[in-house]
Amino acid sequence: MRRLFLTLWWEYRSPSPRSGHLLVGYDIVLLSYQGLAPVLSFQVPYSLQAPSQAPADLGNEMAGIQNTDQTDLAINTSSRAETRSRSNSTETLPTGNPPIDKTIQSVSDEIATHDFYFIPIPMYLRYDPNAPPHFSLLLNIVFGLASTFVVANLYYCQPLLIQLSESFGVTYNEVSRIPTLIQAGYASGLLLISPLGDLVRRRPLLLLLCSSAICLTIPLPITHNVVVFEVFSFLVGMATVVPQILMPLAADLAPPHRRATALSIVLSGLMFGILIARVLAGVVGEFTSWRVIYYVAIGVQLAVLAMLYFLLPDYPQRNTGITYFGILWSMGKFLVTEPLVIQAVLVCIASMATFTNFWVGFDPSFA
Repeated sequence: MRRLFLTLWWEYRSPSPRSGHLLVGYDIVLLSYQGLAPVLSFQVPYSLQAPSQAPADLGNEMAGIQNTDQTDLAINTSSRAETRSRSNSTETLPTGNPPIDKTIQSVSDEIATHDFYFIPIPMYLRYDPNAPPHFSLLLNIVFGLASTFVVANLYYCQPLLIQLSESFGVTYNEVSRIPTLIQAGYASGLLLISPLGDLVRRRPLLLLLCSSAICLTIPLPITHNVVVFEVFSFLVGMATVVPQILMPLAADLAPPHRRATALSIVLSGLMFGILIARVLAGVVGEFTSWRVIYYVAIGVQLAVLAMLYFLLPDYPQRNTGITYFGILWSMGKFLVTEPLVIQAVLVCIASMATFTNFWVGFDPSFA
């Protein structure tokens, strides 16, 4: 700082060759403690009135300062050259900075501004690599609610089988195919649609699945043909894989210390939807037509679609170098090579079969 003020004062006292004024431009360079490369350089221009004479001792001191500056500049230049030569050599020097994720860097180069190329993404939801989306508690609750009301599509029909058989004029055995077909569609969606969450951006995929589930639910309350009802039930089951895409998305968005909590909220919403769907369908079917519950389902799914559009942040797909059939092959390979996966699959098959048999395997004599 003393050298800086002396420099300014010297320029102020120096005679000006141009009409008594001098436009001064200073390169202020801050050096580190060990004399490394400059870390900041900027100019401060201003105009000063120059007196006619400067003291001689100050001129000697300024000459010494200039010699010192030239020496420092030579040292800094040699230091930079030595640093460049080390970086070009085969020796790798340890640094304190973490490695850059090349996958995220390459993926985030193209920032999406529209869903499906024509629906604009709100500005506050567009992905910014410099400011990744914040996974708030509100967004976590939205994920849970979306799982609740989307997975409920699979179970509305189970307490209404008797009313459905009477409305369509078919036997109990024929109407019992409805929950079987919707579960078969759900299994097909888990196998064929949920792997897309590893290949494409998940925001448009989730919006597409919700929109498809709404459109496929519309024919259910208006049809009078059991075959049409069964076909669209199968298709609705295929589109009801939103929770299985929301759970890995929650794991990606949540910070590491909140990841387990985020997954538990989404999974709790999924289980709550399995239970609440039967309760709502049973109450509605007891006091009014079974068709009403499907109108309610359309309404709540529209609300879920609106919440996802205005609250779900865009997030780029993170996996490169994988293919759709490669994912399917890895799933089949894990099914025979990973003992823990095999045990989990067997336990889930047995528990879900017992749980579903309680609702579907009924005796018409008790109706």
